[in-house]
Amino acid sequence: MTEPTQPFATSQTSKRFLKAVSGQVTDRPPFWFMRQAGRYLPEYRAVRAKAGSFLDLCFNPELAEEVTLQPIRRFGMDAAILFSDILVVPYALGQNVRFAEGEGPLLSPTADAVLLPRLGLGHFHDRLAPVYETVRRLKVSLPPEVALIGFAGSPWTVATYMVAGRGTSDQAPAKDWAFGDAGGFQRLIDLLVEATAEYLLRQVEAGAEAVQLFDTWAGSLSAAGFERWCIAPTAAIVKKLKSRFPDLPVIGFPRHAGVQYQAYAERTGVDAVSLDPSVPPVWAAAALQERVAVQGNLDPRLVVAGGDAMMVEARSIIEALRGGPFVFNLGHGFVPETPVAHVAALSDLIKELAR
Repeated sequence: MTEPTQPFATSQTSKRFLKAVSGQVTDRPPFWFMRQAGRYLPEYRAVRAKAGSFLDLCFNPELAEEVTLQPIRRFGMDAAILFSDILVVPYALGQNVRFAEGEGPLLSPTADAVLLPRLGLGHFHDRLAPVYETVRRLKVSLPPEVALIGFAGSPWTVATYMVAGRGTSDQAPAKDWAFGDAGGFQRLIDLLVEATAEYLLRQVEAGAEAVQLFDTWAGSLSAAGFERWCIAPTAAIVKKLKSRFPDLPVIGFPRHAGVQYQAYAERTGVDAVSLDPSVPPVWAAAALQERVAVQGNLDPRLVVAGGDAMMVEARSIIEALRGGPFVFNLGHGFVPETPVAHVAALSDLIKELAR
């Protein structure tokens, strides 16, 4: 049997971010921000206009590398996250995916098992080859102290888009299929578990040093649904990743999971959980931080506001969580109207803690 390949050793790393997500307490909290490469940056908007469609940007390794590097150059985060999108997975499985300006993602919808025969892994890695090339380029071009995060959407969240054909407020189409034909919906989830694990493994082989699973719509599930459609698929993906790369740090983000964050931390096998703004940091320190690293969880609207409101809340989060393994981040991604100067001020505050 071939021994697992290990492209990094978190026990020996000097990178703050990798130390923190592997369970170590660092001299200051490492930081990065969800959607740190995005429309709030003028340089991003220039590249986005040059690229054509959003998917063209995701699948252009030179341009995707550039927009990944832009916030690192400006703000000096401790980690960069690959620029891509969670919906490249259904695209690579064979579903029609496009992004319409002002409407967001649009897919060919179907709300029953008719979808399944149209999907497959036959050309999966070929379609995602440009993403892997972007990771390889970033592994070379990032500053040596900056960690590289790969990512994917979690099966439940990706399935909600695949079934509805777009983002929805209540995930009703996916719930209707799951409630009415649990076996058929399970087959879609199983396919997404396999595809997501394969996708993340290829990212790690190309140079990603940690990965994050985004389950944006986890909070829409009941307790039983959360166990079946969020915890179980995540645990299956983590098991596949760890069987190949035992030391790979895996971050899970079950957004709006509430008290179910605790079960998620206990039963999925993730090394860190990313918190949405509704989670009290003091509760997270007591309920989660002995088991996993925590990441988060400043409200993105506070960065729009800036000033004392942002700084006071940022300091409060840091004070509550810096005693354990902790990565400072937002509770969700930057919005386009975020002032660049406010991001700079927040970044400077975190760096100042090391002095």
